Amino acid sequence: MLNIFNGSTNFATLLGAFFSDTYFGRYNTLAFCTITSFLGLLGIQFTAVFKNLHPPHCSKESATCKEPTTGQMAFLISAFALLLIGAAGKLYVKVKPSGSPITSIVQVLVASVKKKGLKLPAQHPMLSLFDYVPPKCVNSKLSYTYQFRALDKAAMLTPQDKINQDGSPADPWSLCSIQQVEELKCLIRVLPIWFSAILYHLVIVQQHTLLVFQALQSNRRVGNTNFKIPAASYTVFLMLSMTLWLPIYDRLVVPFLQKFTGKDGGITILQRIGVGMFLALLSILVSAIVEIHRRHLALTSPIGMQPRKGAISSMSGFWLVPQLTLAGLAETFTAVGQIEFYYKQFPENMKSIGGSLFYCGMAGSSYLSAFLVSVVHRTTSDSATGNWLPEDLNKGRLEYFYFMIAGIEVLNFVYFLICSKWYKYRETSSSSSSIGSA
Repeated sequence: MLNIFNGSTNFATLLGAFFSDTYFGRYNTLAFCTITSFLGLLGIQFTAVFKNLHPPHCSKESATCKEPTTGQMAFLISAFALLLIGAAGKLYVKVKPSGSPITSIVQVLVASVKKKGLKLPAQHPMLSLFDYVPPKCVNSKLSYTYQFRALDKAAMLTPQDKINQDGSPADPWSLCSIQQVEELKCLIRVLPIWFSAILYHLVIVQQHTLLVFQALQSNRRVGNTNFKIPAASYTVFLMLSMTLWLPIYDRLVVPFLQKFTGKDGGITILQRIGVGMFLALLSILVSAIVEIHRRHLALTSPIGMQPRKGAISSMSGFWLVPQLTLAGLAETFTAVGQIEFYYKQFPENMKSIGGSLFYCGMAGSSYLSAFLVSVVHRTTSDSATGNWLPEDLNKGRLEYFYFMIAGIEVLNFVYFLICSKWYKYRETSSSSSSIGSA
């Protein structure tokens, strides 16, 4: 449920961007989403405070716990739904709605299908394309590209097309400007990179979910004291490594690299994303190795029993820190690189879509993680090795699941390198040279 909730929350940002740009404006969208987010948090607090809204607590002697009633689940899901709506609005910029670029994208697709029978001239195709820019347009003019030329047909002028007195097309669903076509091309070029980001985030999702179960069956005591680090709090090491490494990278590493490469940022954005993906691969491999060690100590020298979970390993919970540190370093490269990549590769009117794509990638990875866990449960429950992901990790093979994700990450890394080699950075009419390739 948490994977599905996280995925839906991140995906909601795309819907929020559409409604804010098209109908309500960013300020009104943010105001509405802030209220619904507050109500959602209030609802979750109620499920913890009022006994009728949650099932009874499990006793340590009980082997199973009583499941929540239909009404209790309905209330909890309603609170999650309000939080999901609240996640749709994240930015405060008081701008009037001026139309969504999503509508423009659909118009280009429809117009290109309507004119699919037309033939583009082999030489100087720009001369036959409709070049219109609205008077108050804030976008930088995009240079013409020779990729995806079938979309250019949406901007081909025919005798049937009519033009208004201000130069705009009378029917925007039959004739689009070359600027609109190039905006769609920007999106299409980015999508393969975005897809690789979905697979990358699989690693990060595991460090926020399965790692908690690993910590529950590890020795979480700090030294010889009785203080135990809460299992879910171990992810703070991921955020801590990000916090510490970001200023070091920006202040020391980037200037050092600039001396050798002469590039702004030291390396290209795609190279930065690629470094993070490699670190994520190392993180999941370390996770598998640590799990083998944890399980071995849990079976040979346990220090206690976790109710309904099984033996607690004598392995210190601090063994989980290296994989979290690598995941945090991966985020400083890939997550930050993605945000910068989407921001720079989209024109001004598509910045909201660019920002939403990052969260949609995280949403896709959450859904994919939930799907993989479900498939592993079904396919391994009757296998010779047993269920890889049982409630008691000591009876499962969590390391096999981690190795499976590592295999996916290897394939994704190769796929990303191919896409990076093919990718062409966005150009404006004021800059006809390529920014550089990865």
